[in-house]
Amino acid sequence: MIVATNNKNKLNEIKKILTGYKIYSLKEKEICLEIAEDQKTFLGNAKKKAIEVYKIAQEEVIADDSGLCINCLNGFPGVMTHRFLGENATDRMRNEYLINKANKYIDRSARIICALAYYNGKNMVTCEGMLNGFIAKAPRGSNGFGFDEIFELPNGLTLAELAPVEKNKLSARAIALKNLKKALKK
Repeated sequence: MIVATNNKNKLNEIKKILTGYKIYSLKEKEICLEIAEDQKTFLGNAKKKAIEVYKIAQEEVIADDSGLCINCLNGFPGVMTHRFLGENATDRMRNEYLINKANKYIDRSARIICALAYYNGKNMVTCEGMLNGFIAKAPRGSNGFGFDEIFELPNGLTLAELAPVEKNKLSARAIALKNLKKALKK
């Protein structure tokens, strides 16, 4: 099946977690496509991407949308996690902005949500995964990508301080993919 993403880090995580399936990237299928994530929910964006890629490839597709929701900021940045500072912002810029915002509050609780959509032209299967934690007071760790260096787990480590194999056991994406595997077996 095709993974509807141009994000190499996300693709690598999915390949490592979703074993037992032959996974293709958009690039491997020679699909050059940027899909606007303009839906109001993670699930809406995932479904849209799955349908758009299927229209071109006519093959099974998995698409995801995920993001960080910070409780003291009323769920911000949510579905805008990657875009809230504009398309040219770096992970570091976004992370520093979020830390500065969260540092004004005592409650630094947050959650990562990952919504997945599988589409084969007839059936749409959707799953979600969620991971609860906190916004760290400063970036820590060198593993991972995106907001991994600022998302602190209840054990005090950030996702970026975990080895990739550890992260791939407990991340929101791992939870969603495990749920998808179960749903596809039915």
